[in-house]
Amino acid sequence: MRASQDQLIRPRGRRRVLAAGLLAAAMALTSACTNGDGGKPSSWQGGGQSTEPKAAATISEPATDAKDVPASTGITFSTKDAAETTVELKDAAGKAVEGTLAKDGKTWLPAGALEYGTSYTATVTATGDDGRPATATSSFTTMAKPAKQIRVSSFLGDNQVVGVGMPLIVKFSRAVPEDYRDDVQRRMTVTSTPAQEGIWHWVSPTEIRYRPKEFWKANTKVSYRVQAGGLPMGDGYYGRADLTVDVKIGPSLIMTVDNKTKRMTVTKNGSVIKTIPVSLGKKSTPSSSGTMVVIEKLRKTVFDTMEELGPEEGYRTKIDFAQRLTWGGEFIHAAPWSEGQQGTTNVSHGCVNVSMANGDWLFKNTQVGDPITVKGTERKLQNGNGWTDWNMSWDEYVKGSALPYEPPADPDASPSPGAETPTPTPTA
Repeated sequence: MRASQDQLIRPRGRRRVLAAGLLAAAMALTSACTNGDGGKPSSWQGGGQSTEPKAAATISEPATDAKDVPASTGITFSTKDAAETTVELKDAAGKAVEGTLAKDGKTWLPAGALEYGTSYTATVTATGDDGRPATATSSFTTMAKPAKQIRVSSFLGDNQVVGVGMPLIVKFSRAVPEDYRDDVQRRMTVTSTPAQEGIWHWVSPTEIRYRPKEFWKANTKVSYRVQAGGLPMGDGYYGRADLTVDVKIGPSLIMTVDNKTKRMTVTKNGSVIKTIPVSLGKKSTPSSSGTMVVIEKLRKTVFDTMEELGPEEGYRTKIDFAQRLTWGGEFIHAAPWSEGQQGTTNVSHGCVNVSMANGDWLFKNTQVGDPITVKGTERKLQNGNGWTDWNMSWDEYVKGSALPYEPPADPDASPSPGAETPTPTPTA
């Protein structure tokens, strides 16, 4: 039933402009527009002659008397001055629905998904050329609760504290078709205090991430929301529920490793607080050069490559203070067996080896999401091998958005608006 459902939300591509234009023109003729003259249409005047100005307000979506409207629907309207426009949505009992005006100034979005199988009436009020209020109304009924739903989840939990390189990660329980991703992204908002410029980036059909243009500022408060409840997501599937998450960014702790000097430099809020000798991957198993972030922290673990590499090359080793950087198995971790080479020679299987004391110190001071940049090794970091959002330039990252990027007028302003990843064998 996609054709009948999609006409209730935004059409796509060039057809969107045409469909919206035809629908707006039709609604200008059929919407109940009044100007306070006993309920007569604003274009009506005695004698059948029309000298009144064009209707000050029209509603294009949902169309009046529409049935099976998605519970995610917004109110799309046309007025001469959005600043002088009010939008009201009420259910059949007269209870008002909370909502806000979208950034485009032409769509009003409810604060949450509407109730299924429920009748609503939207009223848009604007001021006409004659200075008098004019209203447009549209009554519609939402669809029954769909059987096919997609769950939306966040990698981060409420009130979690993360590092300045942490991307916001949202996953979908089923692939979102490409031509639906713009609609999904329009319902995704990020608010940060202090405000920062940023954008969403589709990593795969089941995962989308958000990062600011520069690292998060220390101690930033971030809130992100996905208004997915009742939203069409292709092939007859709809979003199961809305999602809202609040997190906090910790101090700005950044690690930089230089293969030339075999040293890690740790800065906190812009000041160097520690320099640590390291041993990186030997030539046959080099470490990756690029910008990564800490994905997970394991106080004690075991690196086991026996099945992958076989009894001759494989190993099974107990590890302390491990911090994962890539899905391919690169970690920062304590390596007491290489302390004699740390600072002078690379002997690891690709990991960043540090002493037991330095491993302990790093483990106590870092957060998931803290960034680390490795420089000067024989191998470049492959995008997708970990949370490599910062390994891409800003221009590259923007290309992953399903919506055109619009830089904020204020550079310090924040824009208004899954398959599990496998865990390969780690390296030492």
